[in-house]
Amino acid sequence: MSKKSDSTVILLLSCPDRPGLVASIANFVHERGGNIIHADQHTDLEHGIFFQRVEFHAWSETVDRNELAAAVAELAGKFGMQVRLAYSDERPRIAVLVSRESHCMYDLFARWKSGELPAEIALVISNHPDHADAAEHFGIPYHHLPVTPDTRPAQEREILRLLQAHDAELVVLARYMQILSPDFIARYPNRIINIHHSFLPAFVGSKPYHQAHERGVKIIGATAHYATAILDDGPIIAQDVIAIDHRDGVPNLVRKGRDLEKIVLARAVLAHLQHRVLVYGNRTVVFD
Repeated sequence: MSKKSDSTVILLLSCPDRPGLVASIANFVHERGGNIIHADQHTDLEHGIFFQRVEFHAWSETVDRNELAAAVAELAGKFGMQVRLAYSDERPRIAVLVSRESHCMYDLFARWKSGELPAEIALVISNHPDHADAAEHFGIPYHHLPVTPDTRPAQEREILRLLQAHDAELVVLARYMQILSPDFIARYPNRIINIHHSFLPAFVGSKPYHQAHERGVKIIGATAHYATAILDDGPIIAQDVIAIDHRDGVPNLVRKGRDLEKIVLARAVLAHLQHRVLVYGNRTVVFD
């Protein structure tokens, strides 16, 4: 038996549900000498859609990725599947967009530097100059692009130019407090992750902690979602909450919320990088 590759192959797929799908996919892997190390699946009974994530080792030093891609395309055609083929040794390039609040940015930097995020942070873009020293400390290019209502289109064009110049594949809005245009978002479908400081769909907009305080809620939350043309309405990837009470004023809500925001954003980014998120409609299936 040849040596097993350290890299794994990942199939993330969806298709109309039908008998025999699991067996057919397992057989597909077996016929190519693969050894499944993890598989998870879900069936949406209401809509009759099957979802699966399969991760397997290929029993060879190298995998002919073009050949495997052609075989996956043939499998997809047979079952009417939407399939994403990925490899665990791939390291997507991330662009981090940030405004004045830096806690999410710092958290991503630390996780990346410690090897927790299987990616490269390629650049940071901000509408403020505040975090240039932090980015320099981590060896990450920093681009300060101020914006006003009049300069917003030109600023977005420059952001897009930088993303392309740095080959960014994923955009993370780490408390970037600017609204991106529909055209911008359309260029990166399901590849822009935003952290919103509330438990969506409650309290959309820029001051959710103030709204939560006014309503006297007993929990606050954070939500990481893919950005869409509709503000704070994209497919949700991760959420979490923390209990609060009548003693908590807005400053305390903000302090408690920051911890949640960091954790929830990191969870969402990691799930995306590990190819564990399938989007359908305005919902997601997030595999363990």
